[in-house]
Formats: sequence, C-alpha cells, structure tokens
Amino acid sequence: MKENLILDKEWDKTFPQSDKVHHRKITFHNRYGITLAADLYKPKKSSKEKLPALAVCGPFGAVKEQAAGLYAQAMAERGFITIAFDPSFIGESGGSPRYVASPDINTEDFQAAVDFLSVQDTVNPEKIGVLGICGWGGMALNAAATDTRIRATVAVTMYDMTRVNAKGYFDAEDSADMRYEKRKALNAQRTVDYRNGSYARAGGVVNPLPADAPFFVKDYYNYYKTNRGYHKRSLNSNEGWNTTSALSFLNMPILQYSSEIRSAVLLVHGEKAHSCYFSKDAFEKLTGDNKKLLIVPGAVHTDLYDNTDMIPFDTITDFLIEHM
Repeated sequence: MKENLILDKEWDKTFPQSDKVHHRKITFHNRYGITLAADLYKPKKSSKEKLPALAVCGPFGAVKEQAAGLYAQAMAERGFITIAFDPSFIGESGGSPRYVASPDINTEDFQAAVDFLSVQDTVNPEKIGVLGICGWGGMALNAAATDTRIRATVAVTMYDMTRVNAKGYFDAEDSADMRYEKRKALNAQRTVDYRNGSYARAGGVVNPLPADAPFFVKDYYNYYKTNRGYHKRSLNSNEGWNTTSALSFLNMPILQYSSEIRSAVLLVHGEKAHSCYFSKDAFEKLTGDNKKLLIVPGAVHTDLYDNTDMIPFDTITDFLIEHM
C-alpha cells in the first residue's frame, strides 16, 4: 500500500535557493514498498534534448535539506536533473519503525532513485549517476556494484559504515572479542526495546560539546549543532539513530564486490579529514582506468558538506560528463 506522505511546502533548507533551477517535491517508492520523499532540481535553461540525471543522498544521519540538497541544486545549475532524497525511515520519507539504517535497504534506496529517474520524460536513461556523501558514499558504491544502469558514481568524504561499526575508527576495535561485546550489548538492547514497545535512540552529535572532544567530533558539532547545518528533521542534529541499527552493519560488509564495478567512480575526500582512509582504501580495491581519487588540499570532513569554496563541483561535473 502506497504511503501518503505529508511534505513540507516551505523552503526549509540549510542553503539558499538558486534562481537558476526549478525546484519541486516528489515521491517515489523502493522495492520494499517504502515511499521516499525527495527534492527534484531541474535547470531553468530549456533543452530540447533529454538531460543527464543524478540521485544524491547523505550524509549518514542527515536529511535532504542539508548537504545532499546543496549538491543536488549545484549540479542542476550545471545541467543535470537531480533528486536529493531522504532514505527509508528518515526525514520526510516513509517506513516504520523510524530512524533505522540498513545496508541492504539503503543501497536499495539508491537503486529506487535510479528507477524513478529512468522513466522521466526529460531524463536520458543512459546517463544516470549517483552521488553519495559520507556514509551514503559507501552505499552509492555498493549500489554501483550491483546496478548496471548506474553510469557513474561520485562518493564524497566517504564512510564505509559497515567497516566503522565492525572495526571502530581506524580499525582500532578490530577483534572478535570487541565485536562480541558490541553484539552482546546491542542484543540486550533489543530485549529492552521489545519489552518497552519502543526503540531507544543512540543520540545525535554530542551536545554540549566536551572541551576534550576529538577534533572530528568538534567538526560534526560545528555543522549539525549550529545554524550552519542544523535541521529539525536531521538525526545527527537531534536524537540520532535507533541504537540497534548498528547490528546489521556489524554483520554485512557493503563493499564486497566493489572491485567488480565496471562503471566510472570518482572518490573525493579532504586531505585533513579523519575519514580519508576510507576513500584511500576503497580506491585501492577499484579496478579499471575509469576510476579516480581526488584529495582536496586542506579540507576536513565537513568542509565537503557545504564549503562551496572547497567542494570541487567543476571537477565532479567534468567527470560525470566524460563518463556518462
């Protein structure tokens, strides 16, 4: 049964609206029957030809009104039809229970976006790409490994969420004993949740910010908890994911077949980002002469969320045009 979503009609993004593109809200559904909400951006400049298209999502724990929307609007200014969508269970999208992440369903969300774009009269179905930010960079790569309709993939400031859940940051918790303790705690939480009839939330970005917080925590705080990037529907800005979401990520690595991606891939990461090792390691697994790793000098992780002086939009555009 199709969900009847109530979408906010106001411009409630964390970035200003462009006068160079048309914007409207749309919905589409994935193969699990979940209805997804998205913002569609289309160049105002008319074209007699069908246009290339791009599906955008991320960061992990964000909503389409944040970085994904900024990227989608910017790429529409450059001639693409784009959608920035909320993944299943998040933001304005449907699905219950709320605030759940899944390596399978979230990969499917990208493929469902390709479904939608493929049947639009104004889109060239032979020129569809995906762009994932942060944790959705990993999901975008995973989608590219299975969906041959995706002609090009861009992963920006990428996280492999299955790796960080199973092994911790910088693989510092990569042991069977540490994973066992995580599983033990998460499964105990499942019992508590079932008894309570509700799901405990893991909490978003820490607030107030401890003085001794690691730099990357301060980096996230400066985006999600300030006027720069705060949004009322953003998980990271508020109460975070369901705690037990981490269970499936512990058990289901998403990049098993990334070496078999035949379509083009561009990985973009900040030189000073704590997460840069994810892109560097992912790039080492990729094969073919249509793969590229771009390191942005001086950039930290969230610079590539919204710092338009550092985000290499022109390079991304050139790469997509060349390989679509």
